[in-house]
Amino acid sequence: MSHEATNWAIKQRGLKPTTKIVLWHLCDRFNPDYGCFPSQDRLAHDCEISRSTLNDHLGQLEAVGLLRRVPRLDPVTKRQLPTRYILGFEPGFTPVAVVPCPEIGHGEDGGAESLDGADGCGVDAAADGMPCPEFGHGNAAEAVSDISAEPCPENAESRVRISDTNPVREPLSKPVKEEEGAQARKAISDEVFGDLLAALGLDPAALPGWWQGWPPRLHVQRWRDELGLTEAEIIAAAEASREEHPEPPDGPKALDRAMQRTAQRKVEDAGWKRRKPKAAPAPAAKPITDLPAFYADLVNSDRYLPVSAISNTMRDAMLARGLVTAERLRERGVR
Repeated sequence: MSHEATNWAIKQRGLKPTTKIVLWHLCDRFNPDYGCFPSQDRLAHDCEISRSTLNDHLGQLEAVGLLRRVPRLDPVTKRQLPTRYILGFEPGFTPVAVVPCPEIGHGEDGGAESLDGADGCGVDAAADGMPCPEFGHGNAAEAVSDISAEPCPENAESRVRISDTNPVREPLSKPVKEEEGAQARKAISDEVFGDLLAALGLDPAALPGWWQGWPPRLHVQRWRDELGLTEAEIIAAAEASREEHPEPPDGPKALDRAMQRTAQRKVEDAGWKRRKPKAAPAPAAKPITDLPAFYADLVNSDRYLPVSAISNTMRDAMLARGLVTAERLRERGVR
C-alpha cells in the first residue's frame, strides 16, 4: 500500500464513481519497490464488481491515460501471469500509443530494457499486427493461435473474458406465474362496457371525454381485477349509484367509492358465511333457596354426606318439618 498512490487516485477528476473506485484499489495494491500487479479476481473482489465490469473500467482508465496494462508471461511455462499495471504517476509512464513490452524490453521507448537478439514490438492494439516473439500472441504465423478471435491455447482459461463472475442472480420482482396471469387477464369487452354505459344513462353516441378511448375501460378492468368484483356486480353497482344520483357520472373515477363499498360488502358477506354459529349458552344453575329441603334430599339419598356438613340447627329444622327421620339421621352418622 502506498499513501502517495492512493492520494494521487483521490485527486483525479472527471471519472465515474466506479471507475475511480477501481483506480483507488489499484493504487492501494501498488508497491513502490515492485509495482502493481493484482489479479483480476482480487480487484473484482475489492471493488465488489464482476470481472467483465472491471475490464470495462480498466479500459476507460487506460483510454484517459491514467494507467497502462502490460501482460506478463512466465518465461518457463509460458503461462500468463497477473497483468502489470503501470500507473500514471510512476516515473517513465508513457501512454498506450507508445507502449513497449516492459517485461522483455521490446518497443520504441528508449527507457525500455533490451534483451540480446530480441526484435522490438509494441503491445498497442493499433500496432501492425506482428506478435511479440516472446509472448507469441497476434495475427501472424508466429503466434500461438493463428485465429485472432480465439484465445491463446496456452492460456485459454485466463485469456477468455468472463461475462460475469457473480453467481448470484437478482430475484424476479414478481413470480413468473403471477406475471403470466397478469398478461393473460382479458380486457373489458365492448358488450360489458356498453351495458355499463346503459346502466349509467350515458349515450354511446355522445360520450363525455372521460368515457372515451381505452382509459375508462382500463379503469373498469381495475375494479374487476383489484377489487375482485365480477362484471355483473360492477353493472349492478352502477345501476344502484344511478338511482342515488340522477345525473350520470362525469367519468369512471366518480364511481370508485361506490365500487369500493360494493367490494367491502362482498368481503363482509363472505365472512359471515364462513363464520360458525355460536353455541347456545348453558342454562344458569338455579340458586338454592330452601336449605333444609336441599340437605334433606342429600340425607335421604345414597350420595356421599360428610358428617360435618349438617349443623345442629339444620338437623333440628329438618326434623321439625318432617323432612327426615331421626333413624335416617343416625344411619347417615348425624348426631
